Amino acid sequence: MPQLTTDFDTHEVINQPPVFEDANLFESDLCLKETVAREGGGDAFAQLSQYGRRIGSAEVIDLGRQANTYLPVLKSFDQFGHRADVVEFHPAYHELMALSVTQGIHSSPWEHFADGGTAASGRNVTRLAGLYMAVQVEAGHMCPITMTNAAVPALQVQPNLAATWVPRILSRTYDPAFKRASEKAGVTIGMGMTEKQGGTDVRANMTTAEPAQGGGAGEEYLITGHKWFFSAPMCDAFLILAQAPGGLSCFLMPRFLPDGTVNAIRIQRLKEKVGNKSNASSEVEFQRAHAWLIGEEGRGVRNIIEMATYTRVDCAVSSSGLMRQGLAQALHHCSHRRVFQKHLIDQPLMQNVLADMALEVEGSTALAFRVARAFDEADASLSEAAYRRIMNPVSKYWACKRAPGFTYEAMECLGGNGYVEEGVMGRLYREAPVNAIWEGSGNVMCLDLLRAVGGDPDGIEAVLSEFETVRGRQRDYDKALDQLKDRFTEVGSLELRARRVVEEMAKIGAAAVLLNGAPTAVADSYCRTRLGGEASALYGGLPADLPFKEILDRARPAL
Repeated sequence: MPQLTTDFDTHEVINQPPVFEDANLFESDLCLKETVAREGGGDAFAQLSQYGRRIGSAEVIDLGRQANTYLPVLKSFDQFGHRADVVEFHPAYHELMALSVTQGIHSSPWEHFADGGTAASGRNVTRLAGLYMAVQVEAGHMCPITMTNAAVPALQVQPNLAATWVPRILSRTYDPAFKRASEKAGVTIGMGMTEKQGGTDVRANMTTAEPAQGGGAGEEYLITGHKWFFSAPMCDAFLILAQAPGGLSCFLMPRFLPDGTVNAIRIQRLKEKVGNKSNASSEVEFQRAHAWLIGEEGRGVRNIIEMATYTRVDCAVSSSGLMRQGLAQALHHCSHRRVFQKHLIDQPLMQNVLADMALEVEGSTALAFRVARAFDEADASLSEAAYRRIMNPVSKYWACKRAPGFTYEAMECLGGNGYVEEGVMGRLYREAPVNAIWEGSGNVMCLDLLRAVGGDPDGIEAVLSEFETVRGRQRDYDKALDQLKDRFTEVGSLELRARRVVEEMAKIGAAAVLLNGAPTAVADSYCRTRLGGEASALYGGLPADLPFKEILDRARPAL
């Protein structure tokens, strides 16, 4: 056979960076390692390092590409015209799901319930570190993974349902088979809340729930109606909201009934989304589908809000992870690409842009994982419970709002290479907006904060008291904290100003964590630029006296 050559007739490929792959996404990320240790996950370094090496491998990175190239397909009917309502996925999607389930991202914080043992310290921090790395390779499959984890506290409201379903959830074996849950090695849980006419206003839902017999907590109901967004329709069961005789209620709706017949969940179509392509989101109709009531009738929002509480911290961590991958790609490219006789990373203006981006990732990651620690400690500490309730929507708002603009800036750092589909930047850019919309838009997060503050005055005092513990370490921080406290005195216009207040809380919350645990170069630079106004509205406007080299050396992925 003739010898094949990779050379071009007209030119040799030079001055192009190597592909960013086969990097341990844990060991190469100093910010993540220090964050996990600071927030209580230090005992998990070995397993996180092992997972980071696997998830950052060239093989798994290509699985992410395949899962977003060969998209889910809805099979509504079989060859004889019977309803099928099956969604088929590319094998790469199932491999990614198996990796995440094996790591325990779908349920590991709840494993102590299986044997009645003590909850592991840092369990949520450890789980979320895995999620932070997973989304850098493929974020779409995190939708069912996130919802499965978040379903556990909602199911615990109804002990008989929890006793049946939680052990199945805790399995670290991924089983994609389309059959009843009792025959499977492990299950996943989805969710259906919003309808066409209501969206965020779930109290406007029109789907009805009719008691199959007498009704009541844990009992069977027949559900008729629709869902405008029905997430991950091939999950084994779903938490849904419907109007029961006693008001809006929360139900568990299995894909298969106990006798093995398929439940009457009719998938109308898969959503054509801007991003999040590998994940099947759908519209469905329920034609007297069977479901079981969780808790009491009329308490649906209260019961399902536990699920939303956990999915929101996932959104903040996920957005931070997307930003980290964008930063890593930009730093990698600029470390290899030469322009005007110097590497891009040695060009002063590019150093300014990259350092500004690195500070953004430091702050977003610090705040998201501080909230994660509050999840670990909330049951034993009133102040941690208050921090979780108040700062969870704050962190979700801020990280998810910042991610889309950030991923665009990272794309620009790669130039034309960032704007072609062979690379990952386009996928990161399309993925970034979904977290700001899913599980509550920015305005919903602001209103959630106001409800938390109004309902628990001691809670906001506990959060502000934590912010006070680092007073005196940085002057811009001190001034910003004083201004934040003043914001809460004008109660009459607080809702109108809520976005400004939440943004200030996010930056101060991140700065407090950095001042307490990050290198001085990072913490002081963050405060000066995010709280002191020493930066432009866009990236690359940092003052000239910042320690650029120290910031960039810390952020650069170690290969």
